[in-house]
Amino acid sequence: MALSQSDLVRLLESLRSSDGIELVRSVAERMLQELIEAEATAHIGAEWNEHTASRTALRNGHRDKVLTTLAGDLDLAIPKVRTGSFFPSLLERRRRIDQALYAVIMDAYEPLTAFRACPLDHTRFPYVYLDATYCKVRVNHQIVFQAVVIATGITEDGGREALGLMVGDNETAAFWREFLRSLRERGLTGVRLVITDNHSGLVAAVRKVMLGAAWQRYRVHFPRNVFGVIDKESGEMVAATIRTVFGQPTADLVRTQPDTVADMLGGQFPKVRAMLLDAKEDLTAFADFPPRHWKKIQSTNPLERINREIKRRTGVVQVFPNPPALERLTTAVLCEMHDEWIAFPRRYLPEGSMDKLYPELPESAPALPNTRSPTPRTSTPVDRPHHDKGTIGQPVQARPAHAALPLHSPPPGR
Repeated sequence: MALSQSDLVRLLESLRSSDGIELVRSVAERMLQELIEAEATAHIGAEWNEHTASRTALRNGHRDKVLTTLAGDLDLAIPKVRTGSFFPSLLERRRRIDQALYAVIMDAYEPLTAFRACPLDHTRFPYVYLDATYCKVRVNHQIVFQAVVIATGITEDGGREALGLMVGDNETAAFWREFLRSLRERGLTGVRLVITDNHSGLVAAVRKVMLGAAWQRYRVHFPRNVFGVIDKESGEMVAATIRTVFGQPTADLVRTQPDTVADMLGGQFPKVRAMLLDAKEDLTAFADFPPRHWKKIQSTNPLERINREIKRRTGVVQVFPNPPALERLTTAVLCEMHDEWIAFPRRYLPEGSMDKLYPELPESAPALPNTRSPTPRTSTPVDRPHHDKGTIGQPVQARPAHAALPLHSPPPGR
């Protein structure tokens, strides 16, 4: 497209006032802009304000685009058309680079999506831990807290695996049911004990979805609830007395100790007595399982590190732009933990104690509820060679480690 007299004068003035580098940038910018306009004219079939039979579209202004080159940033204007679309072929190479970068980013996220949906039927999980943490997310132009619910499990040969997570508005029973059903649909079986806090929505969901499984209430949460009904000075004495429930050497003593503690505290703290008797069954559910497992199935230790890591990583972001962004980052953290457990396996529960969880049944006997995989197993569930220091090998059909996004630690001072 030929320059008008006024355009030529402006160009000449800008060239006279420019230094060497700026001169090159100005010339390159003007040259590219003229080529873009010429290509737009050919695409439309007419010049500005020209009426021809070959015209196929109408111009509709320009949109700005900055093109970074060795001569500097070039401020270009891309013509817009009222019908169809137009993009100059000169910049298509750059567009392909952008598209390739987008494809790389999406490829990095694909393993995270696959991790959240991968099957869980490669083994049975007698123990499942559930917990939630909260993070800030921008939703409908407001900053709100959203729950990140997490599930981990102990495999039937004593290893650990991350089972999944979900992000939602709150910890309602419906939300927990949806999450637990998604784990079931992915093949989660063999659950004998679910360890959680006393959130009413969570407990209701566990009892509805995890049929055949017992429920263990976190041991550390009950004393915290008790602190709300006693004076501060008595807190440590009451908590120490309650902790004796979990230190008994036999299952029978564990089951009778809540009554003993309730009688000891009842005279001075009648509300504590009522709370303890009401929670007795939930606090002592662990006593029905092998004593060598008790310490590990009374608390949330398997989830504590995950929650701390999620808080550390999300603290760098502070406020997420949307819930999917939060889900991607937290999934990457969980996936990273899972890969660590698989790549560097250590037996979380002692060898030789897991077989007591699934006593063998005669062929004619009905299967215990919620303890059998929907498909017949073709190999033994345990094939982990013994190593020193309690390390164990890979399970026969263990989920593979996933290529999670690289998670960098925040710089010092953040």
